[in-house]
Amino acid sequence: MAPDPVLGEVAVHESGSVPPDARSYASEKIGHVAKLARGSVLFAKVDLIARGDPARELHALAKAELDIDGTVVRAHGEASTMLAAIDELEGRLRERVERAGDVERARHLRHRDPRPWRHGDPPTHRTQSFPRPVDERQIVRHKTFALDPLTPDEAALELEQLDHDFWLFNNAETADDNVIARAPDGGYELLEPPAGDRPARSGDGPIRVSAVHPGAMTVDDAVALLDLGDQPFVFFLDPETRRGSVAYRRYDGHYGLVTSAEPNGG
Repeated sequence: MAPDPVLGEVAVHESGSVPPDARSYASEKIGHVAKLARGSVLFAKVDLIARGDPARELHALAKAELDIDGTVVRAHGEASTMLAAIDELEGRLRERVERAGDVERARHLRHRDPRPWRHGDPPTHRTQSFPRPVDERQIVRHKTFALDPLTPDEAALELEQLDHDFWLFNNAETADDNVIARAPDGGYELLEPPAGDRPARSGDGPIRVSAVHPGAMTVDDAVALLDLGDQPFVFFLDPETRRGSVAYRRYDGHYGLVTSAEPNGG
């Protein structure tokens, strides 16, 4: 039997003109979701962000993180008012907490069930980036970590659980760094280096293989591509290590960067 969840006070951080009652409302809502966890909740954090542009239709953003036995579950909600954004956050976080064990089960089933993930969720509204002028944009967050070997189906589960638009991973089937990303129709798109002499993955099912392959370029080149277009991210290969990296747009109009911590031993 799973241990009872353990949770102290929900840490709530505010940015911008957040209504006075939003803090207690968010703490109560996220505290209720934490009680659904099947393990011990080590911490719970909520960020309430009121954007400074009132002309935007959706200018209230609520984000949350729950650490459940060392696994961090994230979600966000966006709406015209902060309380509505918190309500949307609660629904998404509740869903992810309830299925937080799916990723670990999928890993155990890797060799018994080649498709442990089942697609069926409707498309999710994604957060729009603030239209910051090009000359003001910077890389304000850089995350570097070792990429776990996952199948594309397992990577889709990670993306869903963490509520991301893309997920950089090392493909357990090919040993290449890949990205899985949300498609506009609610499916998923797999971005991978050119197949070369190895067989290409089938394009059947909700995970479709992209015809666009990452190129070797510097971080500056990747950021320049983001500046020129409206794509949410650029997947590229480090010219020296050939490992995958992703430069992406943040909700505040700045950029983030995700890179691998280790050279590819293969």
